[in-house]
Amino acid sequence: MAVDLLLGLQWGDEGKGKIVDVLTSKYNIIARFQGGPNAGHTLVFNGKKHVLHTIPSGIFHEDAINLVGNGVVIDPVIFKKELDKLTEQGVDYKKNLLISRKAHVILPTHRLLDAASETSKGKAKIGSTLKGIGPTYMDKTGRNGIRVGDLEMNDWKEKYRALANKHEAMIDFYNVDIQYDLDELEAEFFEGVEQLKTLQFIDSEEYVFQAQKAEKSILAEGAQGSLLDIDFGTYPFVTSSNTTAAGACTGLGIAPNKIGDVFGIFKAYTTRVGSGPFPTELFDEDGATMAKVGNEFGATTGRPRRCGWLDLVALKYACQVNGVTQLMMMKADVLSGFETLKVCTAYNYKGKTITHLPYNIEEENVSPIYSEMAGWKADLTSMSEASQLPKALNEYIDFLEKELEIPIKIVSVGPDRKQTIFR
Repeated sequence: MAVDLLLGLQWGDEGKGKIVDVLTSKYNIIARFQGGPNAGHTLVFNGKKHVLHTIPSGIFHEDAINLVGNGVVIDPVIFKKELDKLTEQGVDYKKNLLISRKAHVILPTHRLLDAASETSKGKAKIGSTLKGIGPTYMDKTGRNGIRVGDLEMNDWKEKYRALANKHEAMIDFYNVDIQYDLDELEAEFFEGVEQLKTLQFIDSEEYVFQAQKAEKSILAEGAQGSLLDIDFGTYPFVTSSNTTAAGACTGLGIAPNKIGDVFGIFKAYTTRVGSGPFPTELFDEDGATMAKVGNEFGATTGRPRRCGWLDLVALKYACQVNGVTQLMMMKADVLSGFETLKVCTAYNYKGKTITHLPYNIEEENVSPIYSEMAGWKADLTSMSEASQLPKALNEYIDFLEKELEIPIKIVSVGPDRKQTIFR
């Protein structure tokens, strides 16, 4: 059976957690395929807000198996905190949470390396979440990493010590003032490892293969967004993994010909956390309104998100790279109240009008070309049927569908799982 993918089409924070939660009832297995605790997937139901960082967003559904795939990097300290919160909420995670043996482990010294590297860059910093993600993926590609399966081996602590010692030498090389108590950090880390070891470790690619063979329905859940992809994002202001559809193949061991639908999620406007180019960014009252109404603060870092109009050039690019078959538009309710909406449909790139994403979108090379549309005043948050949506919003959706040539199947009108309109 084909595996469906769900991923973000912008710079992350599109609302993937909510939609995975909404769709989970249709799937037997929810599988995270890349990233780590730099993700913040927010779910709201029964009047409560839940934030997940590494655990798949189907965990609150008793009948769904949740798999952390080989492409994910796991911080045992943060993972333990997530598990403890689930226990507080009465979630029996042990029966339906599986961990790939090939997933890499984030060490305390990976986080310290991240901080040292970012501090050393000064004004050129990339806006890292400082979760140790980059250094962990560097060890993975450098063939130094510690994997979950190593925790089952007798010599894993010796392997850990050798790598941690190497990291400390590297931290010294950066020659920046990073204060830390490694003994304290390690005590927390080893405690997290012990709790992690109470979970079921599996050979995930074999598990996924057998599940497909048994006709189990699988939804692969991405983290971050397509414009943060290490290859196809706005490099170097990107994450360290492949956030696009191809990442699901390498991050779960799925053959390319076994991919089914690709669900692409985007906000009705655009946001970005941290550094990096952002052609449609707003510095006026409209941008401030989006940030305030949309509660645009990072679920992981708490940092304010930069806001701007929808960028169709970048969105088309993300749809092409991922082979998106269905679109889901989030936060339509945030745009309620704007007299006029703008959508970027082309760029002025070094004096020429282009409609594709060029190699460099820094502001000295690119300026957005906008189309304007009428806004809407209606409060969308209590609407539950597509027929209730205001005319101007339907026109906005029709315009986007025509430009992108992909149907918008879901419109989100609020953070709660009930505030979801199927079209």
